[in-house]
Amino acid sequence: MNNYGSLYEKEGRNVLVFERQYPYSPETIFPYISEPAYFTQWYPFATGEMDLRVGGKIMFDDSEGTIYEAVVTEFNPPNTFCFLEVKDLIEINIHETDEGSTLTFSHTFDDQAMAVYTAAGWHKCLDVLGQIIDGHAVKWDNDSSDLREYYKEKFKEKRRP
Repeated sequence: MNNYGSLYEKEGRNVLVFERQYPYSPETIFPYISEPAYFTQWYPFATGEMDLRVGGKIMFDDSEGTIYEAVVTEFNPPNTFCFLEVKDLIEINIHETDEGSTLTFSHTFDDQAMAVYTAAGWHKCLDVLGQIIDGHAVKWDNDSSDLREYYKEKFKEKRRP
């Protein structure tokens, strides 16, 4: 399994899906996707203000003066953390495997023109999440040109699941 995302169309919307495998249990991984101290290290614009329950709010700051919130739509530790960020749905699911766990990250959004940039961004964010889960120091790679080129080629033709 590679670390690259896939793009699908579902009910007229775009869905980016990434799968990452880890040699750890869902119980070990879940805090890294949900606890504010970790979440703010890998999730863009997160402030750390998080009410982790269905209907709870997660606050974001775009660093340009806009504060916005997401609403938790599903919270089922250690397997599921989903929220609606403005109109975009973020779904993070962790399933136990024989080798540890598979984390599936899905982002449902409308603007097809942003798919390449969104995929490259999430790819990097999930790479950083992996660094955190594996206990490594966070190292952001600021050059996304290779990833954008890869996704531009890959997404020429959207697939349906």
